[in-house]
Amino acid sequence: MSIHRLIIPILGLFLYQTSVAQRLDGFQVNTNDKQLELEKTFLDKVDFGRFKTHLTAITSEPHPAGSEANERVKDYMVKAMQEAGWEVTVHPYDVYLSKEPGESLVEIVRPFRMPLNQQENFVAEDPYADHPALWKGWNAFSGSGDVTAEIVYANYGTKADFDKLKELGIDVKGKIVLARYGGNFRGFKAKFAEAAGAAGLLIYTDPGDSGYMRGLTYPDGIFYNETSIQRGSLLTVDWTGDALTPFEPALPLDSKEKIKRLNPEEVGLHTIPVTPIPYGSTKEIMSLMKGQAVPTGWQGGLPFTYRLEGGKELKVRVKVDQKREFVRANNVVGTLKGSSKPDEWVILGCHYDAWSFGSTDPNSGTAMLLALSETLGKLAKAGQRPERSILIAHWDAEEHGVIGSTEWVEQFRDELGAKAVVYINLDAAVSGRNFSASSSPTLKKIIMESAKAVSFPDSSKTVFEVWAKNQSEPSIGNLGGGSDHIAFYMHAGIPSMSGGASGPTLYHTNYDNLHFYEKFADPSFKMGGAVEQLVGIISLRLANADIIPYQVSRYAKDLEGHFSGAVNQIRRFEKDFGGFMKSLEAISNLKESAENFDKQLAEKLESGTFDSKKAKAINQDLLSLEKSFIDPKGMYFGNWYRSLYASNDPFSGYASWILPGIQYEIELKSTARLQEWDDRYANAILDLKRKIDDLLEKL
Repeated sequence: MSIHRLIIPILGLFLYQTSVAQRLDGFQVNTNDKQLELEKTFLDKVDFGRFKTHLTAITSEPHPAGSEANERVKDYMVKAMQEAGWEVTVHPYDVYLSKEPGESLVEIVRPFRMPLNQQENFVAEDPYADHPALWKGWNAFSGSGDVTAEIVYANYGTKADFDKLKELGIDVKGKIVLARYGGNFRGFKAKFAEAAGAAGLLIYTDPGDSGYMRGLTYPDGIFYNETSIQRGSLLTVDWTGDALTPFEPALPLDSKEKIKRLNPEEVGLHTIPVTPIPYGSTKEIMSLMKGQAVPTGWQGGLPFTYRLEGGKELKVRVKVDQKREFVRANNVVGTLKGSSKPDEWVILGCHYDAWSFGSTDPNSGTAMLLALSETLGKLAKAGQRPERSILIAHWDAEEHGVIGSTEWVEQFRDELGAKAVVYINLDAAVSGRNFSASSSPTLKKIIMESAKAVSFPDSSKTVFEVWAKNQSEPSIGNLGGGSDHIAFYMHAGIPSMSGGASGPTLYHTNYDNLHFYEKFADPSFKMGGAVEQLVGIISLRLANADIIPYQVSRYAKDLEGHFSGAVNQIRRFEKDFGGFMKSLEAISNLKESAENFDKQLAEKLESGTFDSKKAKAINQDLLSLEKSFIDPKGMYFGNWYRSLYASNDPFSGYASWILPGIQYEIELKSTARLQEWDDRYANAILDLKRKIDDLLEKL
């Protein structure tokens, strides 16, 4: 027997013995040890080989939303979950999007004619790179058009970058803008370019951001080669989800319930042609540019001085003919019904549509969830069914604008408000070996505590120890935009987290395949099982706890930091700003109540005095806490975003905005509505305090 084979069981025994002495949040004394025994059984039942089996099956061919290949992935997931013992429902929607790239071309027409490459090269050692179903680079929701014009370079195409061009006297009107990926959501690059009067837009990944300037390029390394292209949606309406049905689910056109849809011409979809190109093609354009040198910070990694304009002698043609249509999107939702609290839901999810193969993004998360459904199914068949229901959802059409999950939340918004304990998002959750997480305040502790129960592959440490390094608490981020937690957290007010193991990625390129995964992401294929174990522990603790294990006191701690940061930002442009006095007083009151609740709850759980009737009443009230931050008036930048606590950044699309009502005023450098926001936040915080005080009385 090898030393390695001896170490694994010894480490598992050590972790288990450590956990036996552990007091789990939310559990009474008589249920604590039962849960720990269940967790040991669960960890032992995880079959690390299932992750690779599922990943291989679902990423063997490109499967963008609306494709026949994506239908095959759907059918595979339905069958796998049904065989694991789950009740599976397919929820169909007819959503409005660009299903295929259509026709496109990019060429230099002056001072000479040169067609430019728009697709990744074949790679001899990569058996997937020449798959016949792979498409050239494209941006969904591009406008259609055929334009020939001069070139203007706009750096990352942010609002600040276009403002800088205007300040420098560079006229964008009637020109084709060239912008590099990064800095904001690609859709905003198109939005700002169109607003400035541009005739078209080309987007590329600069080698200074991911390319030879960073290290070896694919297939020798993890960075973009000169033909790599980032695909992606451009959708930038003032809500998340289907472009034509804000607040309402995009139910099938032939369903009995008819949904009123907006006119596509009136929702602000892009009209100019937009397409991505590789930096090998960008180099051909930029090497011919003759204008003034770019300002500080705008130089990229191509081997010449970047210039703002191409001049009259350089003309480029961009043609995009892309159809938008109604496309059937299918969410696959499996349910493992709870044994005693079936109407309280622990929801996990990941989308399954991909721009190409999707081996890291998103389907490493899909494969892990399929393996988890099998492990939890084994427990259920052995009589160890969770107390609360666990739902595992596979969302469709996320890549086009986080559509599938949003439509499902809009369809079941009221039921989710009454039943959903948590939403755990696992998009690309096993794309490397670096664990990280972002979450709402109440979930941070359970993520950290659960990470202490799982060993990190090829290590004598736990996931927590590797994640935290030498810190007492690892950094847990705030949820921003870009994935399927948005509707749950920012629209419906359901505590949410997003996490997993990240790593190298050829993001949205045709090279995101099994060859890349096995060579660079995780050659051992062990992280799939490890992430499954961690997500399973989190899910089982949330599903089985007598009292839902939210850390209520974390609200006040995090709010104090966020308000302090907001005040500092405001004082950079309004030095005499006095602060949010009503909100700060409310936080102080909240802190006292929340800390008292956590303390008294722990004591009650320790004494084991909860009967089922009292526990049920407390749990129902706990489900309402996050909804104190849901304001029907919503945000000024889009009233679909109703959470006062968090939103995606409406100017970048991806970044997290905490206290978004205030953050919007900061972005505008305005103080006009700060008093209003102080009132609205204070009211929300005091509402949360009142709910906690009511809970204290029920204890």
